[in-house]
Amino acid sequence: MKFFVDTAEVEAIAELNDLGMVDGVTTNPSLIMKSGRDIKEVTKEICDMIDGPVSAETVALDAEGMIAEGRELAKIADNIAIKVPLTWDGLKACKVLSDEGRMVNVTLCFSANQALLAAKAGATFISPFIGRLDDLAIDGMELIAEIRAIYDNYDFSTEILAASIRSINHMKEAALIGADVATAPPGVIKAMAGHALTDKGLDAFMKDWAKTGQKIL
Repeated sequence: MKFFVDTAEVEAIAELNDLGMVDGVTTNPSLIMKSGRDIKEVTKEICDMIDGPVSAETVALDAEGMIAEGRELAKIADNIAIKVPLTWDGLKACKVLSDEGRMVNVTLCFSANQALLAAKAGATFISPFIGRLDDLAIDGMELIAEIRAIYDNYDFSTEILAASIRSINHMKEAALIGADVATAPPGVIKAMAGHALTDKGLDAFMKDWAKTGQKIL
């Protein structure tokens, strides 16, 4: 499963990228706002750092506006994935932009039917929002499984990009189900390395090592 980092914070991306943990980046208007930077400037910096897709989101609500904004965002770098919402206008924009050979990430997906439409419209990525479904007491992972089954039934090339990841369990379950990509905040990705038994075992090793009085360097 590929890891995309869901942030516009360049330092956090760089740290994970240095460890080989970054296959792409996703941003949205809220993340750009948190970064406090100009969308084109910060997106260009991220694109220069990352070889994989960097999602940059349109903000128009009509298809014509999304297409125009998508073309403008695509000028930033060759690895831009234009992000459009899963609305009827978003699907229209997806079709036009994907037909032009551009990567398109269709976001805010909450049903398998929506995901099927996005694949038919030529989406490069479909972004089902797991956490927001969980907030409504709906199993977000069930949606990932449904989309996986439908896409496999018909050999759609659209990649499932599990989004709205809130926990390390979300990451594990997305991988088990077979999501192509998971996009998560840096903190969630880093938390995957943690385990109470690892900490306990390391503590025991260090105490025993101290008793030997030895040094390696």
